[in-house]
Amino acid sequence: MEGRSSRASRSRNGSDLLFKKPKLPFALALIVADAILVALIIVYVPYTKIDWDAYMSQVSGFLGGERDYGNLKGDTGPLVYPAGFLYVYSAVQNLTGGQVYPAQILFGVLYIANLTIVLFIYLKTDVVPWWALSLLCLSKRIHSIFVLRLFNDCFAMTLLHASTAFFLYHKWHLGMLLFSGAVSIKMNVLLYAPPLLLLLLKAMNIIGVLSALATAALVQILVGLPFLITYPVSYLANAFDLGRIFIHFWSVNFKFVPERVFVSKEFAVCLLIAHLCLLAVFANYKWCKHEGGIIGFMRSRRFFLTLPSSLSFSDFSTSGILAKEHIVTTMFVGNFIGVVCARSLHYQFYSWYFYSLPYLLWRTSFPTWLRLILFLGIELCWNVYPSTPVSSALLLCLHLTVLLGLWFAPSDYPFILKQDQRHKKHK
Repeated sequence: MEGRSSRASRSRNGSDLLFKKPKLPFALALIVADAILVALIIVYVPYTKIDWDAYMSQVSGFLGGERDYGNLKGDTGPLVYPAGFLYVYSAVQNLTGGQVYPAQILFGVLYIANLTIVLFIYLKTDVVPWWALSLLCLSKRIHSIFVLRLFNDCFAMTLLHASTAFFLYHKWHLGMLLFSGAVSIKMNVLLYAPPLLLLLLKAMNIIGVLSALATAALVQILVGLPFLITYPVSYLANAFDLGRIFIHFWSVNFKFVPERVFVSKEFAVCLLIAHLCLLAVFANYKWCKHEGGIIGFMRSRRFFLTLPSSLSFSDFSTSGILAKEHIVTTMFVGNFIGVVCARSLHYQFYSWYFYSLPYLLWRTSFPTWLRLILFLGIELCWNVYPSTPVSSALLLCLHLTVLLGLWFAPSDYPFILKQDQRHKKHK
């Protein structure tokens, strides 16, 4: 009788825990449900050929021994991604034989792996309510980008999210390895670089920061080495071309801007200035608010006036341990600022920030109904094809609304308080 009653008691306790903390089981259910949905999409929804043939042509040239980046071309034009792209898609070609259907299955697995990492980040930060995690699985466009388009953005963002997971545990050097790997696949990941640099400066002493940056630089050198020792100018000019002009027709965010303005250098410069100003303002008044702004923060750390007493490559700083919420908020908001100021967003670029949207919305002080309207409005704009002046203007307004919400939201203390550290040790 005693054994039966104890088992019943444990069962009740387990049920109570499930209802009190439903996030983990709900996240697991979402992964299973989305895996089924992805399988159904692959089987029943026709694949749309966009860049796959170009990817395979560029990879074939690389595997055939071509090392001049200017000669690696496909039917959509020359190769414009760093060398990590070639290694990843060479592996994809070897695994799939260059065939679309097995590649879709591979990207389906990648989709679920990325979703799992993102859900892990959300569970660890505890900003979004459990039911809102379902928003991460509801995008028609994101499913399409992964399993119907097979874009390289998928690999880049999966590595970026994995690096963020390492940052949550203050594994800055390991995270920088993955971050640099993501950059080597597609340069959009550099939108995270300014907020990440600030986090590194907060998290480590100057020796640690320099060693982490050197780790990232070493990855880029090793990845590009076959091209840097043969045709370095061609590689750097093509793989890291920051002055590329995108086609007005494909712009999702600035279709309402006249084409002659859209392609002008003045428009690009204005957006760059807006980007830098927004980063500076958020860094000074939001991310470093509790340190007295950027100047106050730099003075308190005295980075460039004194060296640490000992050469330490530790991932921890004596000033305190950064809170997980501060890490993710700074990273996601910094990237979102870059997205808002991007000269052109193509349809696959939605993957750059979609997975941060629920988190960003719940960092604002907006009521829940407005958060959901903003989320659905942004998703709607990304599903208008081709984009129109109205849809792109609406998207910009929605982006600016979210940005204003983030600006007026309260700024949390960036470091873990001592009582919180003691609580975590006892748990």
